[in-house]
Amino acid sequence: MKLIIAIIQPSRLEAVKSALTEVEVFRLTVMDCQGFGRQKGHTEVYRGHEFTVNLLRKVQLQIAVNEEFVEPTIEAIIKGARTGPKGEVGDGKIFILPLEDCIRIRTGERGGEAI
Repeated sequence: MKLIIAIIQPSRLEAVKSALTEVEVFRLTVMDCQGFGRQKGHTEVYRGHEFTVNLLRKVQLQIAVNEEFVEPTIEAIIKGARTGPKGEVGDGKIFILPLEDCIRIRTGERGGEAI
């Protein structure tokens, strides 16, 4: 089992969800978050004062999958999150972590069956 964490642009969330549905991945957690990488933020003017916004709005997806769904899930996220044919700075990142155990609270099932 793996836990896939993806940080993407909020505007690409619906495209990623559609791509995940195509590969039969239906369970995910979505969280709003802020951060910056190579984009480094931008400058805005508010009421005549200029200030730097260095934390950009992003969306974090957490998806727990069994081994056979890892690569299809990654490919679906890339397909949905990439802007343009080659992508752009700020399209996001995907992290893959080992998932030691999973427990469904309702039934007590553990491991792959709980996902």
